[in-house]
Amino acid sequence: MLPTADGRGRPWRDHRQVIDGVLWRLRTGVPWRDLPKRYRPRQTVYERFARWEADDTWARLLEHAQVRDDAVGAVEWTVSADSTISRAHRHAAGARKRGRVPGTNWKIRHARRLARRSDTPAAD
Repeated sequence: MLPTADGRGRPWRDHRQVIDGVLWRLRTGVPWRDLPKRYRPRQTVYERFARWEADDTWARLLEHAQVRDDAVGAVEWTVSADSTISRAHRHAAGARKRGRVPGTNWKIRHARRLARRSDTPAAD
């Protein structure tokens, strides 16, 4: 089911090694540049992954595996629906915090606050 080389250029690297590199990268979530040496060269692994994604090779492989396993009875098709709602606190909406003005120093803000307090007449 995997594509073969078209006869031009160098022979392709072993499919098994490339697939192992792709699966390792997808499982760990690391960047392509951090692929271990045993799966190198990373450009080959990435280019083969991208090529197979573009021509739907991965989708065909998944469909084949699902059909085969379903025919044997190894797949349990269960659907689960959950109606849980997670509500955020009203203060967690991302608004700017009270009293903080971007670009001002805390000393300036404090001085302004003290000046406002001294301007208000005292209650008799």
